[in-house]
Amino acid sequence: MMQANWGGLLIEATTWFVFCYFIALNGGYLMLNALALRALRIKGQELFMAELPRAWSGLEPPVSILVPAYNEEATIAASVRSMLQLSYAEFEIIVVNDGSKDGTLGVLQREFALLPFPEAYRRQIPTAEVRQVYRSTRYPNVRVIDKLNGGKADSLNAAINVARYPLVCGVDADSILQRDSLAKVTEPFLRDPSVVAAGGTVRVANGCTVSGGFLTSVGLPKNIWALFQVVEYLRAFLFGRLGWSGMNGMLIISGAFGVFRKDTVVEVGGYRRDTIGEDMELVVRMHRVLRARRQPYRIEFVPDPVCWTEAPEDYRTLKNQRVRWQRGLAESLNANWGLVFSRNGGVPGWVAFPFMLLFEWLGPVMELGGYAFMLWAYFAGAISWEAFGAFLFVAIGLGILLSSSGLLLEEMSFHIYPRGKQLLMLGVVVVLENFGYRQLNSVWRLTGLYRWAMQKEATWGAMRRKGTWQSGAGQ
Repeated sequence: MMQANWGGLLIEATTWFVFCYFIALNGGYLMLNALALRALRIKGQELFMAELPRAWSGLEPPVSILVPAYNEEATIAASVRSMLQLSYAEFEIIVVNDGSKDGTLGVLQREFALLPFPEAYRRQIPTAEVRQVYRSTRYPNVRVIDKLNGGKADSLNAAINVARYPLVCGVDADSILQRDSLAKVTEPFLRDPSVVAAGGTVRVANGCTVSGGFLTSVGLPKNIWALFQVVEYLRAFLFGRLGWSGMNGMLIISGAFGVFRKDTVVEVGGYRRDTIGEDMELVVRMHRVLRARRQPYRIEFVPDPVCWTEAPEDYRTLKNQRVRWQRGLAESLNANWGLVFSRNGGVPGWVAFPFMLLFEWLGPVMELGGYAFMLWAYFAGAISWEAFGAFLFVAIGLGILLSSSGLLLEEMSFHIYPRGKQLLMLGVVVVLENFGYRQLNSVWRLTGLYRWAMQKEATWGAMRRKGTWQSGAGQ
């Protein structure tokens, strides 16, 4: 009898714990959603000023665009061409061929007429051996570094060593930037001298049409995996990062599109080469180091500069990507424990870091464990249908609400997808992703957490690129 009572109490306590966890998880994201909505309202009030001449027009700080490339022959030429069309006063493009095994270097040599360009530069951050530096004879602001393979972080460090300008912008080699993206993402540096980093929005390019390296029309992919990712990206950027940015608690700037002060990056040691989440780890380390110094700083997210990138369209590639992301998250947080609850931690150390720890790092364990327990408890008769239904509302119903709010914020603020048919399709995907895809994502994240815990070898990894969206034909 005593054992039965203890068993009942344990089931009841576990049920309440699962309820409270999912309520806290979705409640936290709803709070970020409210903060993002407030930020977008303020942004909307400023939009009427956008057409007026800016006092700093033409005086923006020069930027070095860093493009790490590993086996990117399908997309590298179109990406560089799109960057050459950016509306910005002064910038240079540094492509790093990180020991590619395909024809990446050959494509660059053919498309941009490269010649060896011997130059002296300060090797401020250690990197793998640089074999040669090339310069384009067609575009004076394009240079290419050919080096031994060392990974994405090592490639970025090599480009930082060669970079001439005070701001550096990391861009993935498969990305397409809108022409005004660089001008908009550098605005925080002009508005506030304490800004050390800024990130922009990344959107899924699958289904869009690109001509001459420039995105000419926005469309939706037909592939279901890519469609799910369209909704994910809207949710992650529009109220995830935008919400944290308002509190100066943003712990990640996407490696696909982010701008940093070069001197600050060098001071904190550059990108770590022993992690596959080098973009997040750098931002978390900047928070930790600058807060320990009590140095005033800001790290901002700017929602309207858009970078378009190709999303995986097959199960295996998407799974590998998410496994790497989760492992990168674990490595980033584990390497910067000094930030959490530190004396000068502020919002990053006292709010953002614990949030990431509980809901992102340990999230897959808690979520999958919660689903498994509640299913067992219901079918075993340990909880009522009312309790199980309430759990489904908290776990799935609020998830649909969160995804819907991301789509609503997009439609209210930027209206990227103008057709009613597109919005209807996204509305359907918002619902469908919560029935299988979201749970599958948790399984992949759990795999990444396991591989990190077991210290299994990590690599940069390969992305299967179609490249057809860069040739002018939508998918």
